[in-house]
Amino acid sequence: MSPTQWDFPVELCCRPMAFVTLTGLDVVYNAVHRAVWDAFCANRRADRVPISFKVLPGDHEYPKCRPKRTSYEWYIPKGILKTGWMNKHLNLVPALVVVFYELDWDEPQWKEKQSECATRVEIVRQSLQGRNTKVAVVLIQKKTPLPPGEDVIASERAAALCNACELSGKSLFVLPHTDHLVGYIIRLENAFYEHAQTYYYTEIRRVKSHKEFLNKTTHQLLFVRHQFKIAFFSELKQDTQNALKNYRTAYNLVHELRAHETNILEIKTMAGFVNYKICRLCFQHNTPLDAIAQFRKHIDLCKKKIGSAELSFEHAAWMSKQFQAFGDLFDEAIKLGLTAIQTQNPGFYYQQAAYYAQERKQLAKTLCNHEASITYPNPDPLETQTGALDFYGQRSWRQGVLSFDLSDPEKEKVGILAIQLKERSVVHSEIIITLLSNAVAQFKKYKCPRMKSHLMVQMGEEYYYAKDYTKALKLLDYVMCDYRSEGWWTLLTSILTTALKCSYLMAQLKDYITYSLELLGRASTLKDDQKSRIEKNLINVLMNESPDPEPDCDILAVKTAQKLWADRISLAGSNVFTIGVQDFVPFVQCKAKFHAPSFHVDVPVQFDIYLKADCPHPMRFSKLCVSFNNQDYNQFCVIEEASKASEVLENLTQGKMCLVPGRTRKFLFKFVAKTEDVGKKIEITSVDLVLGNEAGRCVVLNWQGGGGDAASAQEALQASRSFRRRPKLPASEVHWDSISTQASTMIISRVPNISVHLRHDPPALTNEMYCLVVTVKSNEKTPVRDVKLTAGLKPGQDANLTQKTHVTLRGTELCDESYPALLTDIPLGDLHPGQQLEKTIYVRCGTVGSRMFLVYVSYLINTTIEDKEIVCKCHKDETVTIETVFPFDVAVKFVSTKFEHLERVYADIPFLLMTDLLSASPWALTIISSELQLAPSMTPVDQLESQVDKVVLQTGESASECFCLRCPSVGNVEGGVATGHYVISWKRTSAMEDIPVISTVITLPHVIVENIPLHVNADLPSFGRVRESLPVRYHLQNKTNLVQDVEISVEPSDAFMFSGLKQIRLRILPGTEQEMLYNFYPLMAGYQQLPSLNINLLRFPHFTNQLLRRFIPTSIFVKDRPGDLMDANQSLFL
Repeated sequence: MSPTQWDFPVELCCRPMAFVTLTGLDVVYNAVHRAVWDAFCANRRADRVPISFKVLPGDHEYPKCRPKRTSYEWYIPKGILKTGWMNKHLNLVPALVVVFYELDWDEPQWKEKQSECATRVEIVRQSLQGRNTKVAVVLIQKKTPLPPGEDVIASERAAALCNACELSGKSLFVLPHTDHLVGYIIRLENAFYEHAQTYYYTEIRRVKSHKEFLNKTTHQLLFVRHQFKIAFFSELKQDTQNALKNYRTAYNLVHELRAHETNILEIKTMAGFVNYKICRLCFQHNTPLDAIAQFRKHIDLCKKKIGSAELSFEHAAWMSKQFQAFGDLFDEAIKLGLTAIQTQNPGFYYQQAAYYAQERKQLAKTLCNHEASITYPNPDPLETQTGALDFYGQRSWRQGVLSFDLSDPEKEKVGILAIQLKERSVVHSEIIITLLSNAVAQFKKYKCPRMKSHLMVQMGEEYYYAKDYTKALKLLDYVMCDYRSEGWWTLLTSILTTALKCSYLMAQLKDYITYSLELLGRASTLKDDQKSRIEKNLINVLMNESPDPEPDCDILAVKTAQKLWADRISLAGSNVFTIGVQDFVPFVQCKAKFHAPSFHVDVPVQFDIYLKADCPHPMRFSKLCVSFNNQDYNQFCVIEEASKASEVLENLTQGKMCLVPGRTRKFLFKFVAKTEDVGKKIEITSVDLVLGNEAGRCVVLNWQGGGGDAASAQEALQASRSFRRRPKLPASEVHWDSISTQASTMIISRVPNISVHLRHDPPALTNEMYCLVVTVKSNEKTPVRDVKLTAGLKPGQDANLTQKTHVTLRGTELCDESYPALLTDIPLGDLHPGQQLEKTIYVRCGTVGSRMFLVYVSYLINTTIEDKEIVCKCHKDETVTIETVFPFDVAVKFVSTKFEHLERVYADIPFLLMTDLLSASPWALTIISSELQLAPSMTPVDQLESQVDKVVLQTGESASECFCLRCPSVGNVEGGVATGHYVISWKRTSAMEDIPVISTVITLPHVIVENIPLHVNADLPSFGRVRESLPVRYHLQNKTNLVQDVEISVEPSDAFMFSGLKQIRLRILPGTEQEMLYNFYPLMAGYQQLPSLNINLLRFPHFTNQLLRRFIPTSIFVKDRPGDLMDANQSLFL
């Protein structure tokens, strides 16, 4: 039997399609025929009918048809299903034979051509020999045919041709060779498909007709065979629902067969075939749960049908194939759109297939373990005359024998021996690895990392058994990382043991050392005697000797390995192996810890290296060295102890580099930091511990950073969560879990011994030269030199503050934009002990708000550390937050000459501009002067002079000024007319004389200017007297370019008598003025209302008296006459 006997036949696994043969096509020499054939075969998309085409010659011999049985009464079947039956109906016996013939309807030699075509059809019929295969004729024509009914000649000749060929009209087709050839071919295919379905329907009925002749006593096998044939023909007919129904029936009939050791293999083989078909159709119908249920049922029914105990490995092989085939079907369905999940995916079936393949391997190892003297039988009992079995699942030495009793036990024994000897040549590991690889791919796809790792371990072990140690080591090394990170120490130990064997058998020095180091450590669950053996082998390797073989290794492989180790010893090569321990768990643990998170530059940097060994016996190391990010310090942190490789396990109680298992060893290091490293971080980049020496071989254990290996993080987490009390230890020892790692420290400057004092008067006022006095005093015991001062705005604040803050040392001139916000490295000279000095800084703040100012003083001083004199740069900084406020608030308003508030002013009419300065400073302010800078659109009525010169304002006090202005007519200006600027020159009253004066510019508001047609102003005394004439002149000025018709009337008042025109109408020429004189005679003392002047402009009806009253006074104060006042006083005394 061949090793591939368990593979399903190709004809079983493929999709059954109707088989149609094409004759009469010369695809080699005829271009037209070749184009027709290409149209049938090329680009067969899913939307085209499922047909399998084949070109055959017209006289091709088809398989002979057996004579029809009329009775099954004395017929005894020899098996269930013949091995060639499926292939015969898929590839040999066509459902339809199509005869292609080149013939046009207008062919001149029609009769001869018709006769030749009929002859070809007859030859095809003769070759089919009574089969139900359909025959059709396709005429290849050069012209496109006319629509049916229009070509009378074509109709007549078509009928004649059908009669000559004994064909129905539905079996004659025309194929025009035109540009639309593919379209015609597709139509032909559809017609062929209908003929093929008719043929398979006929075949199904023919097989069904045999059932009435069968009985359940002698024809059990035929029931299964016929049911399988009906289902298979239904598949060819593309009736998958009926196919599935008949396959299910066939499956039940298979399990109704009486099973015996002689036919159990045939029953299982047919059950596997039918189960495969059922599962395939269930997936095709998108009912995966039915497929899974059927497969589970199949396995439950068959897993106990083992058969001959001597060939039980065959059952394991059969079971493996069942799971593999279902996994393939499941995976194929997924690729076509089925959705799988983590708990139900093809990986589980591939895994189970691998499990049975491993069981097959174990059984074969037990059952096929024959002595070397036993040879393969001759003649070969597994060979047949045809080279293949007649029926699926039968034994080659007893084909067709259905008896349960073995007629020739000796022949049976020889056959079994041949199978067993054949099984020995099967490469089981290759089969197992393939299945495991498929399973791993599926579990990786569906994100099942633990299942993937578990199977990869099995793959690695299979590679080990297959003696492919390189691949085994690669897989195991990949998986170890997962088991280390999750803490599966027992599993990790098992994997490491296998990996150690692989590295030994390949004589891989570095891998062997690495795995030995880990198997000696705390992650290993090996017993002490096993660890001692590995420890001894490790020392042998370090002494440049061969290690002892690992247990349970193949004898031949060990001999090969010993030669490789001997070659390794004789070859001169690198004897230093650097092993990074961050990815595994060695038998030595390391932690580095600085004594403090930072050190001053004048204090030695100190740190400890803690080491702990977990090996069975004390171990002596030769060197410990620490590396930093600044390599200049590496030379100060080395401990070295000379020893021979043979002394690694000797003199255990002596030596500073000896580690006792379970005890924590501490090594103290210290060095002086460099002054240029002030402000920098010093990090431990690695710790190297050397085992062995360069005379033999040495291993450098390299810890990155401050130590720690693959298990350290998890162990630290567990220790932090543990509430278990730690046992008491001697004072010289510490608990390993209580040690924390600190692999970096900062070098900071020496502690300064100076005082920095700031003197100033907050808050600062906007734009003033704010004075900040810095006093520096030395408290050092020795002189300091190169004292420098950095002062100004502290960096890192808002960019706007930086742009609006300026610092200078000269307070006699104002800062502009060119001055910086921070003055750096201002030299102050040297300071002796107890000496102090002052420096004045001037700051100008252009905007209000809080600012943080920095005063930074640095200096150099000589100091001695560890008998080494160094120059230390010390510094001290002070920060102060200064609030900047406005010195004063300025209020501006426009009023009329009557001091009434104005929303707008009138062209050429005087108005008043009033300013009010309110001091907001907590310090007294001196107003040096003020200046009104008018815009071109404004003119002063009188001389503009400052009214607040030398005025001192305390907090909350105010100073006011008043200016009389006039605005000429400017037309209609949107947004109003600019007034100008108000400039205030001021300084703090307490400021020194040389401090410059600050000028604050206030932009005056715009004012709306309107034109009025008539302006009226009045000339009258400031007061009047009772019964004394009070002359009043009203001046009416025409402000327009038109002649104004003015109606004037005066309304009397109870407090006055008056003389003058009470009512008048007059005209005022453009730009001229009219004067009206009235004599008012006061009758009463006090603040009296004047007679009301009413003006009506005929051209400007909107000019109202209310507007008029803005320009002229409406009241006046009237005094009593002196004589009247004396008379009134005398009457009071009377």
